[in-house]
Amino acid sequence: MSRSQNLRRNVVNQIIEGMAKRYIPSPLPSQSALADMFSISRTTVRHILLHLELRGVLVKIGSNYSMIRVPDEEDGFECISISPEEQTRIFEKSFFSMINQRQLQAGETFSEMQLAKIAGVNPSVVREYLLKFCRYNLIVSEKRGQWSMKEFDQAYAEQLFELREMLELHSLQNFLNLPDSDPRWLSAKTLLEHHRVLRNTIGDNLKMFSQLDRDFHALILSAARNVFFDQSLEIISVIFHFHYQWDESDLKQRNIIAIDEHMIILSALICRNDLDAVMALRNHLNTAKQSMIRSINQKILR
Repeated sequence: MSRSQNLRRNVVNQIIEGMAKRYIPSPLPSQSALADMFSISRTTVRHILLHLELRGVLVKIGSNYSMIRVPDEEDGFECISISPEEQTRIFEKSFFSMINQRQLQAGETFSEMQLAKIAGVNPSVVREYLLKFCRYNLIVSEKRGQWSMKEFDQAYAEQLFELREMLELHSLQNFLNLPDSDPRWLSAKTLLEHHRVLRNTIGDNLKMFSQLDRDFHALILSAARNVFFDQSLEIISVIFHFHYQWDESDLKQRNIIAIDEHMIILSALICRNDLDAVMALRNHLNTAKQSMIRSINQKILR
Protein backbone atom coordinates (compact mmCIF):
# COMPACT_ATOMS: atom_id res chain seq x y z
CA MET A 1 0.00 0.00 0.00
CA SER A 2 1.35 3.43 -0.95
CA ARG A 3 2.05 6.02 1.72
CA SER A 4 -0.66 8.37 0.40
CA GLN A 5 -3.26 5.59 0.36
CA ASN A 6 -2.36 4.59 3.91
CA LEU A 7 -2.63 8.22 5.02
CA ARG A 8 -6.04 8.51 3.36
CA ARG A 9 -7.34 5.40 5.11
CA ASN A 10 -6.15 6.57 8.52
CA VAL A 11 -7.81 9.96 8.06
CA VAL A 12 -11.04 8.31 6.84
CA ASN A 13 -11.15 6.41 10.13
CA GLN A 14 -10.51 9.60 12.12
CA ILE A 15 -13.24 11.50 10.27
CA ILE A 16 -15.68 8.62 10.76
CA GLU A 17 -15.02 8.66 14.50
CA GLY A 18 -15.38 12.44 14.57
CA MET A 19 -18.73 12.26 12.78
CA ALA A 20 -19.99 9.41 14.95
CA LYS A 21 -19.13 11.30 18.15
CA ARG A 22 -20.45 14.61 16.74
CA TYR A 23 -17.06 16.32 16.86
CA ILE A 24 -17.58 17.02 13.16
CA PRO A 25 -20.97 18.69 12.53
CA SER A 26 -23.37 18.20 9.66
CA PRO A 27 -23.19 19.85 7.18
CA LEU A 28 -19.47 19.21 7.22
CA PRO A 29 -16.94 22.07 7.37
CA SER A 30 -15.52 23.24 4.05
CA GLN A 31 -12.88 21.19 2.26
CA SER A 32 -10.28 23.82 3.17
CA ALA A 33 -11.29 23.62 6.84
CA LEU A 34 -11.10 19.82 6.83
CA ALA A 35 -7.69 19.96 5.14
CA ASP A 36 -6.41 22.31 7.85
CA MET A 37 -8.03 20.27 10.61
CA PHE A 38 -6.31 17.05 9.58
CA SER A 39 -3.17 18.57 8.02
CA ILE A 40 -3.83 16.99 4.63
CA SER A 41 -4.27 18.28 1.09
CA ARG A 42 -7.64 19.26 -0.34
CA THR A 43 -7.12 16.53 -2.94
CA THR A 44 -7.00 13.96 -0.14
CA VAL A 45 -10.11 15.55 1.41
CA ARG A 46 -11.99 15.20 -1.89
CA HIS A 47 -11.07 11.48 -2.11
CA ILE A 48 -12.29 10.95 1.45
CA LEU A 49 -15.58 12.76 0.87
CA LEU A 50 -16.15 10.74 -2.31
CA HIS A 51 -15.54 7.50 -0.41
CA LEU A 52 -18.06 8.44 2.27
CA GLU A 53 -20.55 9.56 -0.36
CA LEU A 54 -20.26 6.20 -2.12
CA ARG A 55 -20.76 4.45 1.22
CA GLY A 56 -24.04 6.31 1.69
CA VAL A 57 -22.79 8.26 4.69
CA LEU A 58 -22.75 11.68 3.02
CA VAL A 59 -24.81 13.42 0.40
CA LYS A 60 -23.55 16.38 -1.61
CA ILE A 61 -25.93 19.34 -1.80
CA GLY A 62 -24.46 22.14 -3.87
CA SER A 63 -20.91 22.54 -2.60
CA ASN A 64 -21.70 21.18 0.86
CA TYR A 65 -21.71 17.64 2.26
CA SER A 66 -24.32 16.56 4.81
CA MET A 67 -24.51 13.36 6.84
CA ILE A 68 -27.48 11.15 6.02
CA ARG A 69 -26.59 8.38 8.45
CA VAL A 70 -24.18 7.86 11.32
CA PRO A 71 -21.06 6.08 10.02
CA ASP A 72 -19.70 2.95 11.65
CA GLU A 73 -16.53 0.87 11.50
CA GLU A 74 -17.71 -0.87 8.34
CA ASP A 75 -17.35 2.45 6.51
CA GLY A 76 -13.66 2.70 7.40
CA PHE A 77 -10.57 0.64 6.80
CA GLU A 78 -8.54 -1.86 8.75
CA CYS A 79 -5.25 -0.39 9.92
CA ILE A 80 -2.46 -1.72 12.07
CA SER A 81 -3.85 -1.20 15.56
CA ILE A 82 -1.87 0.23 18.46
CA SER A 83 -3.15 -0.34 21.98
CA PRO A 84 -4.81 2.64 23.70
CA GLU A 85 -2.09 2.56 26.36
CA GLU A 86 0.67 2.84 23.75
CA GLN A 87 -1.23 5.60 21.93
CA THR A 88 -1.51 7.50 25.21
CA ARG A 89 2.25 7.25 25.71
CA ILE A 90 2.83 8.43 22.14
CA PHE A 91 0.48 11.35 22.57
CA GLU A 92 1.90 12.40 25.94
CA LYS A 93 5.39 12.61 24.42
CA SER A 94 4.05 14.56 21.43
CA PHE A 95 2.00 16.89 23.64
CA PHE A 96 4.98 17.75 25.84
CA SER A 97 7.11 18.29 22.74
CA MET A 98 4.56 20.71 21.24
CA ILE A 99 4.58 22.74 24.46
CA ASN A 100 8.37 22.66 24.64
CA GLN A 101 8.67 23.83 21.02
CA ARG A 102 6.20 26.67 21.72
CA GLN A 103 3.68 25.22 19.25
CA LEU A 104 1.05 25.61 21.97
CA GLN A 105 0.98 29.10 23.46
CA ALA A 106 -0.94 30.72 26.32
CA GLY A 107 -4.41 31.72 25.16
CA GLU A 108 -4.09 29.77 21.93
CA THR A 109 -6.95 27.45 20.96
CA PHE A 110 -6.33 23.99 19.49
CA SER A 111 -8.52 21.07 18.56
CA GLU A 112 -8.41 17.42 19.52
CA MET A 113 -8.41 16.54 15.82
CA GLN A 114 -5.34 18.67 15.16
CA LEU A 115 -3.40 17.09 18.01
CA ALA A 116 -4.49 13.58 17.01
CA LYS A 117 -3.24 14.17 13.48
CA ILE A 118 0.11 15.55 14.63
CA ALA A 119 0.69 12.66 17.05
CA GLY A 120 -0.76 10.00 14.75
CA VAL A 121 -3.18 8.66 17.35
CA ASN A 122 -6.93 8.21 17.71
CA PRO A 123 -8.85 11.42 18.61
CA SER A 124 -10.56 9.62 21.51
CA VAL A 125 -7.11 9.02 23.05
CA VAL A 126 -6.38 12.74 22.79
CA ARG A 127 -9.68 13.68 24.41
CA GLU A 128 -9.26 11.25 27.31
CA TYR A 129 -5.74 12.52 27.95
CA LEU A 130 -6.76 16.18 27.84
CA LEU A 131 -9.72 15.54 30.15
CA LYS A 132 -7.32 13.96 32.62
CA PHE A 133 -4.72 16.67 32.17
CA CYS A 134 -7.16 19.56 32.64
CA ARG A 135 -7.38 18.77 36.36
CA TYR A 136 -4.05 20.60 36.66
CA ASN A 137 -5.79 23.81 35.54
CA LEU A 138 -3.28 24.43 32.74
CA ILE A 139 -5.67 23.77 29.89
CA VAL A 140 -9.36 24.57 29.61
CA SER A 141 -12.12 23.21 27.38
CA GLU A 142 -13.53 26.07 25.30
CA LYS A 143 -16.19 23.99 23.53
CA ARG A 144 -16.52 20.39 22.43
CA GLY A 145 -13.30 19.32 20.81
CA GLN A 146 -11.60 22.70 21.37
CA TRP A 147 -9.08 23.55 24.12
CA SER A 148 -6.75 26.40 25.09
CA MET A 149 -3.58 26.73 27.16
CA LYS A 150 -3.71 28.81 30.34
CA GLU A 151 -1.06 30.76 32.18
CA PHE A 152 -0.19 30.19 35.81
CA ASP A 153 0.95 32.73 38.39
CA GLN A 154 3.27 32.79 41.40
CA ALA A 155 0.53 31.54 43.74
CA TYR A 156 0.07 28.48 41.52
CA ALA A 157 3.82 27.82 41.52
CA GLU A 158 4.05 28.10 45.31
CA GLN A 159 1.16 25.66 45.81
CA LEU A 160 2.86 23.21 43.46
CA PHE A 161 6.12 23.45 45.38
CA GLU A 162 4.33 22.89 48.67
CA LEU A 163 3.00 19.59 47.31
CA ARG A 164 6.29 18.69 45.68
CA GLU A 165 8.27 19.20 48.90
CA MET A 166 5.93 16.99 50.93
CA LEU A 167 5.98 14.17 48.38
CA GLU A 168 9.70 14.16 47.64
CA LEU A 169 10.94 14.51 51.21
CA HIS A 170 8.67 11.64 52.25
CA SER A 171 9.90 9.55 49.32
CA LEU A 172 13.52 10.34 50.13
CA GLN A 173 13.08 9.00 53.66
CA ASN A 174 11.70 5.79 52.16
CA PHE A 175 14.65 5.63 49.77
CA LEU A 176 17.14 5.90 52.62
CA ASN A 177 15.46 2.92 54.31
CA LEU A 178 15.58 0.65 51.26
CA PRO A 179 17.44 -2.65 51.74
CA ASP A 180 20.88 -2.98 50.12
CA SER A 181 19.46 -5.48 47.64
CA ASP A 182 16.95 -2.98 46.19
CA PRO A 183 17.77 -2.24 42.51
CA ARG A 184 17.21 1.49 43.09
CA TRP A 185 20.67 1.76 44.65
CA LEU A 186 22.22 0.64 41.37
CA SER A 187 19.91 3.01 39.50
CA ALA A 188 21.15 5.88 41.71
CA LYS A 189 24.77 5.08 40.84
CA THR A 190 23.95 4.85 37.13
CA LEU A 191 22.04 8.13 37.27
CA LEU A 192 24.93 9.84 39.03
CA GLU A 193 27.24 8.81 36.19
CA HIS A 194 24.75 10.13 33.61
CA HIS A 195 24.77 13.46 35.45
CA ARG A 196 28.56 13.58 35.33
CA VAL A 197 28.56 12.95 31.60
CA LEU A 198 25.96 15.64 30.92
CA ARG A 199 27.73 18.09 33.23
CA ASN A 200 30.85 17.77 31.08
CA THR A 201 28.97 18.16 27.79
CA ILE A 202 26.18 20.54 28.80
CA GLY A 203 27.03 23.05 26.08
CA ASP A 204 26.19 20.54 23.35
CA ASN A 205 23.29 18.81 25.11
CA LEU A 206 21.38 21.58 26.84
CA LYS A 207 17.92 20.18 26.12
CA MET A 208 18.80 16.71 27.41
CA PHE A 209 18.53 17.84 31.02
CA SER A 210 14.72 17.72 31.03
CA GLN A 211 14.69 13.93 30.63
CA LEU A 212 17.52 13.48 33.13
CA ASP A 213 15.64 15.60 35.65
CA ARG A 214 12.50 13.55 35.11
CA ASP A 215 14.49 10.34 35.67
CA PHE A 216 16.02 11.74 38.86
CA HIS A 217 12.74 12.76 40.47
CA ALA A 218 11.00 9.61 39.24
CA LEU A 219 13.65 7.54 41.02
CA ILE A 220 13.16 9.44 44.29
CA LEU A 221 9.36 9.22 44.12
CA SER A 222 9.42 5.52 43.23
CA ALA A 223 10.71 4.68 46.70
CA ALA A 224 7.34 5.63 48.18
CA ARG A 225 5.71 2.82 46.17
CA ASN A 226 2.64 5.03 45.78
CA VAL A 227 0.94 5.35 42.39
CA PHE A 228 -0.39 8.80 43.29
CA PHE A 229 3.13 10.02 44.00
CA ASP A 230 4.23 8.69 40.62
CA GLN A 231 1.39 10.52 38.90
CA SER A 232 2.48 13.82 40.43
CA LEU A 233 5.59 13.62 38.26
CA GLU A 234 3.45 14.33 35.19
CA ILE A 235 2.50 17.86 36.21
CA ILE A 236 5.94 18.56 37.69
CA SER A 237 7.60 17.68 34.38
CA VAL A 238 5.22 19.84 32.37
CA ILE A 239 5.69 22.86 34.62
CA PHE A 240 9.44 22.64 35.03
CA HIS A 241 10.54 21.63 31.56
CA PHE A 242 7.79 21.85 28.99
CA HIS A 243 5.66 24.85 29.89
CA TYR A 244 5.80 27.95 27.71
CA GLN A 245 6.23 30.49 30.54
CA TRP A 246 9.86 29.76 31.33
CA ASP A 247 12.34 32.51 30.57
CA GLU A 248 15.18 30.70 28.77
CA SER A 249 17.77 33.48 28.90
CA ASP A 250 19.61 31.72 31.76
CA LEU A 251 18.64 28.15 30.87
CA LYS A 252 22.21 26.84 30.68
CA GLN A 253 23.19 28.22 34.08
CA ARG A 254 19.97 26.94 35.68
CA ASN A 255 20.57 23.47 34.31
CA ILE A 256 24.19 23.41 35.46
CA ILE A 257 23.12 24.37 39.00
CA ALA A 258 20.37 21.71 38.98
CA ILE A 259 22.80 19.02 37.75
CA ASP A 260 25.27 19.89 40.51
CA GLU A 261 22.51 19.78 43.13
CA HIS A 262 21.27 16.42 41.81
CA MET A 263 24.82 15.03 42.07
CA ILE A 264 25.12 16.17 45.70
CA ILE A 265 21.82 14.46 46.56
CA LEU A 266 22.73 11.24 44.73
CA SER A 267 26.20 11.12 46.32
CA ALA A 268 24.70 11.55 49.80
CA LEU A 269 22.14 8.83 49.05
CA ILE A 270 24.73 6.37 47.81
CA CYS A 271 26.89 7.04 50.89
CA ARG A 272 23.79 6.55 53.10
CA ASN A 273 24.29 10.01 54.59
CA ASP A 274 20.71 10.70 55.63
CA LEU A 275 21.09 14.23 56.98
CA ASP A 276 23.11 15.50 54.00
CA ALA A 277 20.68 13.94 51.52
CA VAL A 278 17.64 15.57 53.15
CA MET A 279 19.34 18.97 53.40
CA ALA A 280 20.54 18.76 49.80
CA LEU A 281 17.04 17.91 48.54
CA ARG A 282 15.51 20.80 50.50
CA ASN A 283 18.09 23.14 49.02
CA HIS A 284 17.45 21.84 45.50
CA LEU A 285 13.68 22.28 45.77
CA ASN A 286 14.13 25.82 47.11
CA THR A 287 16.49 26.70 44.25
CA ALA A 288 13.99 25.41 41.71
CA LYS A 289 11.17 27.34 43.39
CA GLN A 290 13.07 30.63 43.33
CA SER A 291 14.05 30.06 39.68
CA MET A 292 10.43 29.53 38.69
CA ILE A 293 9.15 32.58 40.57
CA ARG A 294 11.88 34.73 39.04
CA SER A 295 11.05 33.44 35.57
CA ILE A 296 7.32 34.13 36.01
CA ASN A 297 7.95 37.65 37.28
CA GLN A 298 10.37 38.42 34.43
CA LYS A 299 7.71 37.39 31.94
CA ILE A 300 5.13 39.66 33.61
CA LEU A 301 7.50 42.64 33.44
CA ARG A 302 8.02 42.27 29.68
